[in-house]
Amino acid sequence: MSNMKYTASRLSEGNKLFPAEIMIEKTGLTIKIPGLFSGDETSVAYSSISAVEIDTPLIGFSTIRFFHNGNKVEAHGFSKSDVKEIKAAVENARNQ
Repeated sequence: MSNMKYTASRLSEGNKLFPAEIMIEKTGLTIKIPGLFSGDETSVAYSSISAVEIDTPLIGFSTIRFFHNGNKVEAHGFSKSDVKEIKAAVENARNQ
């Protein structure tokens, strides 16, 4: 699996200045939720991800949630095709 990077749309709520990013890597993924004065970056191994949920409204931006070790990481502002690709990549990696 090659590394892939997905960036939320700047037009979506909460992503105007610093859009969220999800990096798909060989052993896991990194989710960056930037903020004005500080940000949150979480790296998660595929083996610790228990579930991936996506919300894809008919109109607007999509949200993806990763559940791992009793925690939840959520990122908003991605296209519907992006969240579907991310979910498929994570599920594929978890099944290997």
